[in-house]
Amino acid sequence: MEENIVLQASHICKSFHDPVKVKILDDITFSIKKGEFVAVVGKSGCGKSTLLYILSTMDTDYEGDLLIGGEVMRGRSEKQLARVRNEKIGFVFQFHYLLAEFTVIENVMLPGLKLAAFTEEQVKTRALDRLGQLGIRQLAEKKANQLSGGEKQRVAIARALINDPSIIMCDEPTGNLDKKNSLVVFDIFKKLAEEHQQTLLVVTHDEEFAKNTQRIIEMEDGRIIRQ
Repeated sequence: MEENIVLQASHICKSFHDPVKVKILDDITFSIKKGEFVAVVGKSGCGKSTLLYILSTMDTDYEGDLLIGGEVMRGRSEKQLARVRNEKIGFVFQFHYLLAEFTVIENVMLPGLKLAAFTEEQVKTRALDRLGQLGIRQLAEKKANQLSGGEKQRVAIARALINDPSIIMCDEPTGNLDKKNSLVVFDIFKKLAEEHQQTLLVVTHDEEFAKNTQRIIEMEDGRIIRQ
């Protein structure tokens, strides 16, 4: 396998049995290289979110293989997968999932403290660094519930970056934002990919967003029709 491939999906299939067998994903095969900024697009119900669940190791009930950093994810315990998620994957969702009663810096530090690879002081320094990178260091001591929607999403991105993940996976990251804030988020992602070689996989309905990424994977009825 090429050294710079961060994620590889090989012949992934997924079916639901409810009560008859319905195929949701059909022979999904693609790979993503380090520093690539990739959008996954397709109509609602085409299987985008189901695929993201599998790629993020949240869903282990599938056929085929998923490799992250060259390592096969199949057959791992939930504890091992939880470590992979915390160490190698950063998550940004449509809803930011910040803890309202925590400050911005505390929210960003959480995955870093959970990973326990650095001291609390080091995690705090890293968190401030990520906030600075995103232009929101001045918000560090504010409570999460005092922020605007756009600020919350930037904090969520800083949190996703805290453990230097191999890949950031995003599910509709601009779905709740107005055009101005959507552009801010897009520019952050573009900069992360181009200047920091951060790999990004973004599931989105936002056509404008998708067409400005480096590469589009288009899905239809559980299959990839273009990549």
